[in-house]
Amino acid sequence: MNTHQSVSIVMIEDDEGHARLIEKNIRRAGILNDIKHFMDGTSALDYLFNAADGPNKNGPALVLLDLNLPDMSGTDILAKIKAPDAGPVRRAPVVVLTTTDDKVEIQRCYDLGCNVYITKPVNYESFAQAIRQLGLFLSVIQVPDIAED
Repeated sequence: MNTHQSVSIVMIEDDEGHARLIEKNIRRAGILNDIKHFMDGTSALDYLFNAADGPNKNGPALVLLDLNLPDMSGTDILAKIKAPDAGPVRRAPVVVLTTTDDKVEIQRCYDLGCNVYITKPVNYESFAQAIRQLGLFLSVIQVPDIAED
């Protein structure tokens, strides 16, 4: 197993237009990590917790999470990712992307364990700033080295 694999980015966003814009901005910021896109919470959670190449089985990921999804709320997904019994996926930084700037909702996301909260429509400058923080996360989330040979 390669201990220096790159962190995959898991984007949970049901709006195709927003998803493309986010991906474009990530690429524009020079981040080339693999992006896995899910349109709903159910398939995203299944990937995060059960997929062979997902973070619970295969090491680190960063989650970009929209709060308004067709099948469940983003806060529920956040709570599941950050639950005490979530396993390795719990270490994944979570960036919440949403249209709401409701202070209570924002506070709730931070209480649940999100790392960054970005309001849509995404202002490119604030997004670039967040992406730089992500770059920081991406460089610090290292897969623990078992043995260097």
